[in-house]
Amino acid sequence: MISMPLGRLSERRADVQEEAERPLAFPRTPLRFVGHYLWKRKVEFGLLFLIVIGATACAVGVQYAMKLLVDGLAAGGGSSSLVWWSLVMFMSLIAVENVLWRSSGWVGSRAVVRTGVAMRLDLLQHLTGHTMRFFSEHLAGSLATRVTNVSNSFYSLMTTFVWNVIPPLTDFLGAFIIFATIDYRMALALLLFYVMVAVGLAFISIRGQPLHRAYADRAGAVGGEVVDVVSNIWSIKAFAASRRELSRLSTRLDDEATSQRRSWLFLEKTRIVHDLALWFAAGAMLIWVIVLWSAGSVTPGDVVVVSALTFRILHGSRDLAFSLINQTKDLGVIGEALRTISKDHEVVDSPDAKDVVAERGSLEFKDVTFVHSGGFSVFDKLNLRIEPGEKVGIVGPSGAGKSTLLGLIQRLYDPQSGEIRIDGHVSTELTQDALRSSISVVPQDISLFHRSLRENIRFGRPDATDAEVEAAARAAQCEDFIHALEHGYDTVVGERGAKLSGGQRQRIGIARALLKNAPILVLDEATSALDTESERAIQKALVEAGKGRTVMAVAHRLSTLTSFDRIIVIVNGEIVEEGPPTELMRAGGMFETLWSLQAEALETAGSGSADGVDDEAPADEPNRLTHAAG
Repeated sequence: MISMPLGRLSERRADVQEEAERPLAFPRTPLRFVGHYLWKRKVEFGLLFLIVIGATACAVGVQYAMKLLVDGLAAGGGSSSLVWWSLVMFMSLIAVENVLWRSSGWVGSRAVVRTGVAMRLDLLQHLTGHTMRFFSEHLAGSLATRVTNVSNSFYSLMTTFVWNVIPPLTDFLGAFIIFATIDYRMALALLLFYVMVAVGLAFISIRGQPLHRAYADRAGAVGGEVVDVVSNIWSIKAFAASRRELSRLSTRLDDEATSQRRSWLFLEKTRIVHDLALWFAAGAMLIWVIVLWSAGSVTPGDVVVVSALTFRILHGSRDLAFSLINQTKDLGVIGEALRTISKDHEVVDSPDAKDVVAERGSLEFKDVTFVHSGGFSVFDKLNLRIEPGEKVGIVGPSGAGKSTLLGLIQRLYDPQSGEIRIDGHVSTELTQDALRSSISVVPQDISLFHRSLRENIRFGRPDATDAEVEAAARAAQCEDFIHALEHGYDTVVGERGAKLSGGQRQRIGIARALLKNAPILVLDEATSALDTESERAIQKALVEAGKGRTVMAVAHRLSTLTSFDRIIVIVNGEIVEEGPPTELMRAGGMFETLWSLQAEALETAGSGSADGVDDEAPADEPNRLTHAAG
């Protein structure tokens, strides 16, 4: 039997980072979102921008040094000192430029990569704060893809901005200054050209945003569907649905390809317009400077520097145009992800929420009303009290509200009105982490991490020793099959525990709950995937684990509830019967009806087992039920 002082539950909270305890707040729009993270690392990004500006300025300075060198050579031997000083300047600027570019790569790798990690962590923190309803409405693969896409798009956005946007702009500024020293009219013409291109590109980019956004939306949806297909590969094989699913995905991929093609072709049209504009502008500038040289107004060095900078700006502005459009696409991807992930949480901690972990385990529903988002009413002024240490079973037909009741206890969603109290504290006045630290849950569908068995069992209590983990496994009847595995407790179970059978996964889930050792134990069909023999053994472990703790259990197998203190029968969100199981079995109500129907079904299964109808239901099961009822 696993034991741990309940006071240690509060100590366990100290391991949670402060970041996880505060509600996450980050901007919801792409530009403000990016700016938020740039500001958090303003020193690193500021240094990165300055280094790149300096490196580009050196490159422009190299062109000016070449002008001086050409003018010195053209002047003849009397200007030998100018020639040598120009050469020294030329070589020095090249050396400094190379050092700065390499430094920009080092600083950029630290700043951009670290920021991408911070973004993903913050988005995942916000994502985990959504209710289970949110996750039921979105594919898990699609959500994961969006988180990754934000980081990748930020990387693309920053590398493009730093190495494809800042250099052309710096080139332009440097060229403007140099052109002004040659002929101020050329400088003004260059300025006019850049303004016209910038305005034209901005207008074109705005028109292309819907196309880029449509492509991002469809790409995200297709990514989620591919993950959905892979994660349901068993169903695809079992129902021979490979061709059907490939055909279905083919349609989705065709839609995505159409969106991608439209986005791509829009970029190509933009490139054509931009190339024509630059061809005209570059040709005009070269003709102009040659005419001035012919008139003796400029030196040969001036012709060289105007020619070199014109072509540099030509290629730089083309890179600038493509980069600005690509950045629009990256911002579109980030915006699409934020629209989905950054929605406000339905369940939030109040600013003055208490970080109090329950120790006694009393539960009380006071006039609780709950309506699902679709307008379906589940509970209307439900009242229920469960004393500390009481064992309560919850039964009723499907859709009666049993699982919703357990979800409200865990605060997976909040009621529209009324209160749920735990140890006298209103659940909404406690932090969600503190509330859930008070509860151990064994759900019907056990989800395991792609980690070792030891890590999965220890998940609810990370500070547990190996001895305590193994004791929990023994109590949950896991030890025999764990030792039969090649690597024992170090066996990695596969995605969602795919390497284990349903019954084995359920036993690991029970071991995990036993190890957590919270004052409230919630069982939602906790033994549904077990054969009868294993169920009997685990029932003993659960009875032992429930000593001194409050237990709430939903079960379709009514025999699992015969040792409970009280049974609650729920129909259409209302408690129609409650009392000890022995009394309800004689009361002639809903519980007795359900008991009789289940006993008849088990008798039929038992008599048919000899014919291979049900090898897991022993023939003496009805007699055991009757004996329990008596």
